[in-house]
Amino acid sequence: MNHSKLSVVAQVFTIKSNHGLSEASYDKIIEWVRRILPEGNRLKENLYAAKSMMKPLNLRYQKIDMCPNFCMLYYLENVELTECMTPGHSHYKPRTGKGKTLTAYKKFGYFLITPRLQRLFMSPRTIEHITWYQSHNAVDGVMAHPSDDEAWKYLSSVHCHFLDESKNVRLGLYIDGFNPFGSFTTPYSCWPVILMVYNMPPGMCMRLKFMFLSMIIPGPSSSGRNKDICLRPLID
Repeated sequence: MNHSKLSVVAQVFTIKSNHGLSEASYDKIIEWVRRILPEGNRLKENLYAAKSMMKPLNLRYQKIDMCPNFCMLYYLENVELTECMTPGHSHYKPRTGKGKTLTAYKKFGYFLITPRLQRLFMSPRTIEHITWYQSHNAVDGVMAHPSDDEAWKYLSSVHCHFLDESKNVRLGLYIDGFNPFGSFTTPYSCWPVILMVYNMPPGMCMRLKFMFLSMIIPGPSSSGRNKDICLRPLID
């Protein structure tokens, strides 16, 4: 089976992440694989070179500090605060020695959605489907797509200016908690936030490749009703 340089790098990155390999372990494995591959292979020689290859894809993310009690984010105007504004929980863990870097009690990763949406418009395979929701023929009484629903039509009537450009992106947001350790005896609750592009036909918008993981709200406890606080970077 043929593989591109990008597909190979993506696969080995996945293996590194799933098994918690260090950079040194990654480089040693790649060094060995390059020796057994035919001479002249184009496998990237180390992690630094692989990251350099992936950088133009703009798969950026932000690490954002937050209160362990899900009260607030240390974000934008609050980034310099040293304790939470609600119960007064400290932003940083106590230092264990001189010169030690300040470490937040809790943080999460936000995967920037804008660059990934831009790539939909860059690809000739997807751009033609961005306006499908507006051109498909709806059947009365049959809901084949979210655009057939009354809620969609109501939002369109309220935000009429949004209809002026048919390529404006309409997103569906899905969030649910699960135990990443696969055992209910371990009290841990992790909450992924996934976005779906509803502009596309049903057979595309529900495919895995068009579902974007935008953030993971970490545990171990559930965020409860404060999930909207974690969603602020995405809304911004």
